[in-house]
Amino acid sequence: MKTNPALTPLTFEPIFMERVWGGRRLESEFGKKLPAQKVIGESWEIVDRPEAQSIVRNGPMRGKTLHELWTQNRNEIFGDVHDTPRFPLLLKLLDAHDKLSLQVHPPEEVARRLGGEPKTEFWYIAATDPGAELYLGFREAITREQFEKALHDGTAADHVHKIRVKAGDVAFLPAGRLHAVGAGNLLIEIQQNSDTTYRVFDWNRVDDKGKPRQLHIDQALQCVDFDDVRPQLLHPEGELLLRHDLFEIQKWNLDSAREIAPRRRFAIACCLTGSVRCADVDLGPGEFFLVPAQLENRQLHSRPEGTTLLRITIPKL
Repeated sequence: MKTNPALTPLTFEPIFMERVWGGRRLESEFGKKLPAQKVIGESWEIVDRPEAQSIVRNGPMRGKTLHELWTQNRNEIFGDVHDTPRFPLLLKLLDAHDKLSLQVHPPEEVARRLGGEPKTEFWYIAATDPGAELYLGFREAITREQFEKALHDGTAADHVHKIRVKAGDVAFLPAGRLHAVGAGNLLIEIQQNSDTTYRVFDWNRVDDKGKPRQLHIDQALQCVDFDDVRPQLLHPEGELLLRHDLFEIQKWNLDSAREIAPRRRFAIACCLTGSVRCADVDLGPGEFFLVPAQLENRQLHSRPEGTTLLRITIPKL
């Protein structure tokens, strides 16, 4: 295979999203240059969607969109991957200053019926306030009719399974799992390329005009897995956090130089602590780069001691 000597690890401009539950922690913890006076809940770090495009900010491909790379430079950047219309992953940082709404994402067959997109996701907890929780599935067995009544009574929170979390915890959220991020969580989200969310309960909150946020109860009830009782966090052994059809995620303690992936395979690194270098590109905590499939210099180097990172790939064909 011919290599492109101009290739380099690709970094992208983050896209900041205002959210009512957001804060400023992406700035204080990860050094993001947030817009002044804005409440930012999400930083979309790598995304290829019609309404949101990652733009390369370094090297000879600076200014190109991720979609242009996917459609015009597929082989040299991504190598042997499934042929999909868009890059199939979406990578985000989330700052939950307040808790998110209780919500669900549709499984594939329900998404087709409702005109949405299926969405399965993974969370890595980067930092927490004391007592921070995740809400995953149901606390006890419940029927759709019982839960629907609780929604109308405003008591849905009584039926949600709560899990206390700390930095380093990981969770898998298959489509159909009822969930919410609790207040005081800073997390990294790796998900299917989708933006379909059905809010089912917003903790009886109202805005400054006394109005509740829009809910999608009918759609959500069609998606929720009512057999999902007391699901647990993942408890990985070794480096592998999760291997799924959509993505594979490992956590590395980078004690010595290491190749991020074999040739002809791309991979994404997200720095957690310390600093990591590949070729001439450095990452600090909360930053991502994409290592192209045809990049020759694929070695990751820890700058100080104690660098940790997430390594994200798409399983082989």
